[in-house]
Amino acid sequence: MPLRTTARTNLVDLVIAQMESLIADGEWPVGAKIPAEPQLVEQLSVGRNTVREAVRALVHTGMLEPRQGDGTYVRASSGLGAAVQRRLREAGDLEAYEVRASLERDAARYAAERRTPEDLDVLRTALAERGRAWEAGDIDAFIDADMAFHRAVADAAHNSVLADLYGHLSDALRSTLQSVVGAPVPEAVRHQIGAHQAILDAIEARDPAAAESAVLAHLAEGMAALRERPLDGPGADDADADTPASAH
Repeated sequence: MPLRTTARTNLVDLVIAQMESLIADGEWPVGAKIPAEPQLVEQLSVGRNTVREAVRALVHTGMLEPRQGDGTYVRASSGLGAAVQRRLREAGDLEAYEVRASLERDAARYAAERRTPEDLDVLRTALAERGRAWEAGDIDAFIDADMAFHRAVADAAHNSVLADLYGHLSDALRSTLQSVVGAPVPEAVRHQIGAHQAILDAIEARDPAAAESAVLAHLAEGMAALRERPLDGPGADDADADTPASAH
């Protein structure tokens, strides 16, 4: 989606709206660096101050993050996502994981009831990519595929509010998951391959009870691993709301 020339009265609000659309539509994905100020000025045909005010406003909401000497990056895909991130910074690992676990359990049950053939294709693709990344030892690709699988389960529930909440929670926890998984991929992750397949099988069979059971069995390992970790609580540095055992 190209940036449009803005020539109306409330320029700052209009520029903010365009930037929010670029982020929400994935043109500026979470983690991406946005164009430099001179580029934005040229593309939008507005003054430098207007661009600065718009960026400052989105930084204030938490959607953008300035990095000294580097540029400005997308931190959250919406104001809701930014709010979730702020709340998670005040929560302990186990609290965040319990919320995510509740969403996953309900998502799996609804997905088994409502999934479409297209949903199954997305799930199979993500699971296959997860396996390929595992074999290749590609940590980033493994995390991406694992998150894609669980997000696809949430999407297959066909409840937009649930999918949005799950997506924002996943985005907020991704960086900490990276630090925990590290390299090489922990051996405990291998035990979760069958668990993910069981979730997919239950959704494909349209068996809500089996889907929920598969998710609960999967999550139990992650919860146990979290409780064994020595560091957990509000403000814990580099704490993760996920674990190598759950890897999602």
